[in-house]
Amino acid sequence: MNKHLKQLIDLSKIDKEIDAFDPQIEAANHKYESALVKKESLESNIDGLENEIKDEQLKHKKNELHLAELSQKLEENRKKSAEIKTEKEMKSLQLEEEIAKEQISFANEEIERLDRIIESKTERVNELKVQMDELDANLGSVKEDVDAKLAEIDSERQQVFARKQELVSQMNQKGLSFYQKIRRWAKNTTAVPVRNQACMGCFMVISDKVYADVIKGEEITTCPHCGRILYLEEEATAEA
Repeated sequence: MNKHLKQLIDLSKIDKEIDAFDPQIEAANHKYESALVKKESLESNIDGLENEIKDEQLKHKKNELHLAELSQKLEENRKKSAEIKTEKEMKSLQLEEEIAKEQISFANEEIERLDRIIESKTERVNELKVQMDELDANLGSVKEDVDAKLAEIDSERQQVFARKQELVSQMNQKGLSFYQKIRRWAKNTTAVPVRNQACMGCFMVISDKVYADVIKGEEITTCPHCGRILYLEEEATAEA
């Protein structure tokens, strides 16, 4: 196989190895980021519930004040009853008392309802805070695990980078520029094998002449359809 062709194939494989580190890094970070997202969600839920509890407590307070006003009004009506002189005044006072009692009954029911809501939401807040404490306790160990994994990935990546630098230092500038020009659009399919006389980049069948050139491997051959660098895999070369 042509020396320059082999260098381009090796460089393509190394670049593919380097690019493969990105999803590994993303996967390693995902665990910690997921924990942070969960923490933010818990914090948001707790804040929302606490604000709702404050609103319910404000309604509770208003009902208590209204209840106090109604009780005071009934007390005043009892005092007035001693001064009633006509039946009309008595009926008017009785009507006021009935309305006040209905309002007192409603206020008491509303206070009980609000008490239940406040109690339920307070319990939920406490449950979420327990989850938050557990999550905070685990975040440290998760971060340590992620950092250790990232350090391991970085070490492996540096080794691959070193291999690439060594290879690039041995390549001629013209061949490297040719490779980089294709890689800009082809990414990790810059150099692809030929199988069943088809380019494994665009999957188009190549002509017998182009295929023969690929088999010889004496020159750098590109796919006439897509422009990727073509080569024959080692096993196929042995068979040929």
